[in-house]
Amino acid sequence: MFLRKKLDKQISKSDIFSLALGAIIGWGAFVLPGDLFLSHIGLQNTIIGMSLGALIMIIIEKNYGFMLSKHAVAGGEYAFTYYSFGRHHALICAWFLGLAYISIVPLNATALSLIAKSMFPGLLEKGFLYSIAGYKVYIGEILVASLALVLFAYFNIKGVKIASALQKVMTMFLVGIVFLLLFMVLNNPEIGNDNISTYLGLSKLSIPKILKILTIAPFAYVGFDCIPQAAEELDFSPKKASKLAMLSIIVGCLIYVMLNIITAFAFTQEMILSSKIDWATGDAVELLLGKIGLYSLGISLLMAIVAGINGFYMAASRILFALSRAGAINSWFSELDKKTKTPKNATLFVMAVSLITPWFGRSVLLWVVNMASIGAVIGYLYTSIAAYKLAKKENDKTIKVTGLLGAIFSSSFCVLLLFPGLRTSLTMPSYIALVAWAILGIVFYRKQAKGYKSMKKETLDKLILNKDSKKLKNAS
Repeated sequence: MFLRKKLDKQISKSDIFSLALGAIIGWGAFVLPGDLFLSHIGLQNTIIGMSLGALIMIIIEKNYGFMLSKHAVAGGEYAFTYYSFGRHHALICAWFLGLAYISIVPLNATALSLIAKSMFPGLLEKGFLYSIAGYKVYIGEILVASLALVLFAYFNIKGVKIASALQKVMTMFLVGIVFLLLFMVLNNPEIGNDNISTYLGLSKLSIPKILKILTIAPFAYVGFDCIPQAAEELDFSPKKASKLAMLSIIVGCLIYVMLNIITAFAFTQEMILSSKIDWATGDAVELLLGKIGLYSLGISLLMAIVAGINGFYMAASRILFALSRAGAINSWFSELDKKTKTPKNATLFVMAVSLITPWFGRSVLLWVVNMASIGAVIGYLYTSIAAYKLAKKENDKTIKVTGLLGAIFSSSFCVLLLFPGLRTSLTMPSYIALVAWAILGIVFYRKQAKGYKSMKKETLDKLILNKDSKKLKNAS
């Protein structure tokens, strides 16, 4: 007889919205306008690509919402995949999705150095250690990233209420400041349209460049799928959670677009490519609105980074908890804090892994994160097919359409990312990291998952879905 551990229902609607939105808007929204969007893609192509990406994510989210209404348990895609395809596919899905969530935690933590470099040059560049893949590693940057990782692990262990309250405050500042900055730029009579007009016109449109933006949509909008990970802790209906997830995608898209527009008002593509500009969005705000604007943007970026750390701590720890509760990984991961009933050990594990990564530098970490985009896409693919399969049984025409479209879009993302030779494909280091993670998964499955493979279906149904096998058969 297995005792099924449960998480308390203590996450409100505002909590879950701030969790999803804070996870979506990470450091990339503030850095990519100069590094990729305006410098290589163009403003029009970026807006079209990000808008289409948001629409695709909303279609995929419809599938998440449908499955969530059936299985509101921790683990999200792991539970959805188990119900439709069994334990083996569920483990594959969770294996790659877990990597995506875990890798984004330290990526956000190491992004704290980006703020210091732009606003306080040289502040953290103390104690040079070595260079890896062209990135200089400093002990000062490692210490700051480590402090943030430990601090938010502590907040997550001390309770969902504390972590959620922090998330709401951070997300409010993040969104409010970006809206305020755009308002100030648009209403400043001294700011002309000369620079932004260079990005406009039919001749600037490019389908290959729009497709390039579409390939990063799974990474840009990853965060809305944090909601299913915390499904077991929601104190309201899953249908409302789905609507909040869609709203988070829309607001996330607006933030991406607004930051690009602000930057385009200050610099042409040629100016950004001149290599005289380190942080295009930061330099743009300082040029247009002065130091006060720059410091305001810095606060917004700080909120985005720490909100991302907090959000993905919650998502990563919940999927590890769900795997452990089902017997797929060691039971240590599903141990709960006695007072707060949060997955303490899973959170500590995410922290421990994250504390290692800053020592390798951001270049190496970016290889892993680029590869981890595949993890998010695999989650989208399994969920969409699972939704289509179940909708077909229930004759739900709307979800049959969104399920099929979601599967097509997710498969297309996989092709664009994995097919060698395409402009959108992964780099060689990312391919190597992907193969290494897959091999590690095979070794783990053969050596460590013996109990999981032999466990009775009736037991797994209860542990993963919290449902009786007979009721599941009747429902199907």
